[in-house]
Amino acid sequence: MVRRSLRISDLGESDRPRERLVRLGAAALSNAELVAILLRTGTRGASALDVAHRVLASGREGLVEPGEPEPGLRHLVIGTLEELRQVAGVGLAKAVQLKAAVELGRRIATSQAVRVSVRSPRDVSTLVMEEMRFLDREQFRVVLLDAKNHVLGVRVVSVGSLSSSIVHPREIFKEAIARSSAAVILVHNHPSGDPTPSQEDVEVTRRLIEAGRLLGIEVLDHVVVGDNRYVSFKEKGIC
Repeated sequence: MVRRSLRISDLGESDRPRERLVRLGAAALSNAELVAILLRTGTRGASALDVAHRVLASGREGLVEPGEPEPGLRHLVIGTLEELRQVAGVGLAKAVQLKAAVELGRRIATSQAVRVSVRSPRDVSTLVMEEMRFLDREQFRVVLLDAKNHVLGVRVVSVGSLSSSIVHPREIFKEAIARSSAAVILVHNHPSGDPTPSQEDVEVTRRLIEAGRLLGIEVLDHVVVGDNRYVSFKEKGIC
């Protein structure tokens, strides 16, 4: 006889993440409990909570710096569908549910962030860090600002290879002109995690600053994003 999959409702009341969320609120739940709610069901011989623990444990092979998300959560962000499906009890449907939840969280964070003002490089880092630190390709973005430094939007200008991106002034300032931006801040990531600017980064920045002067759109800064670290050209006096 084929055994049915264990469900969260099959667990004792004190072990049911859904009921605990209703009673105590989402903030009281562990990472595994939140993942279990997304998974909804387990598999033969394992509850959804068991599978959730497996998912989080699957991302624990790497070391992280203090203050970073724990490895399991990082794995949910950067892991591919195929990698998540390697976990026993996670099929395509469950892997898709997990990735959809991560993407919704990212969009919520972004939609909240773009309504703020930028007053410092740290503000820029807060705006883009949680998304850009996990990218595996170098990506160049432009933060569009109005005259009061309110963020009008963040646009992806180019996506490069593992080690470089290709950016042209035309693409940067096309977005700025379209949104009537008074100023811009340049942002790109280093997939290596080390935000130290290269000589190419410096040369590109100087070229873009000069192009901005000709158009009357000030380039306020260039922020290079690493893994939970950043370097501001303005702070370093590079340009």
